[in-house]
Amino acid sequence: MRFIADLHIHSRFSRATSTDLDPERLSLWARKKGITVVGTGDCTHPAWIRELQEKLVEAEEGLYMLKPELEAAVVRDIPPSCRRPSRFLLSCEISCIYKRGGRTRKIHHLILMPDFDAAIRFNNALDRIGNIKSDGRPILGLDSRDLLETALEASDRVFFIPAHIWTPWFSLFGSKSGFDEIEECFGDLKDHIHALETGLSSDPPMNRLLSAIDRYILVSNSDAHSPSKLGREANIFDTELNYGS
Repeated sequence: MRFIADLHIHSRFSRATSTDLDPERLSLWARKKGITVVGTGDCTHPAWIRELQEKLVEAEEGLYMLKPELEAAVVRDIPPSCRRPSRFLLSCEISCIYKRGGRTRKIHHLILMPDFDAAIRFNNALDRIGNIKSDGRPILGLDSRDLLETALEASDRVFFIPAHIWTPWFSLFGSKSGFDEIEECFGDLKDHIHALETGLSSDPPMNRLLSAIDRYILVSNSDAHSPSKLGREANIFDTELNYGS
């Protein structure tokens, strides 16, 4: 099956985001844009993950859809040509701010979760480390390597992606606060990184000039702060429709 996925977005519980960011309107706009799988964003936020649990049911392994009564209401509001499947995948972005090598590092990471159980285990671990209640994209004084370890302890099926890697601030290769090498950032856990998010500030030909990232899958997403911004960048999959694939 060939489909489009936008896996890095935010909910209304993140700062500077639209109040329209709820599951119903995300599903509606995903269908309008032709996006089959959309990340939930912000699944570390207690209120958001409760809302997701209340409004979603598992459709395929690791993918969720609106409950039937909510689904029916959304479908009524869109043209027949847009009435295609709409799925959610649990995702979040974490902001890590910490000292390493005499410098302050500020790096964002996109994390994909295989199910609610894994997400809740991850949230419980983060809640013991810092404040995950005040912002949908929590800011933690946690080393990137240690965040990766915490995610893997929640589930070995977590998919961990350094976010928008070229942004000067808040990224793996950021000129202001990042690293020069992936190995320097993640140390002994570097082999658990399989993909890099290029983000809105670069394109595939630019990225492919750097041989050090040749072994990684390149992805890009919208980082949407409102439903209408979904899909401004996204990924094409040609696989079965489930988390594992």
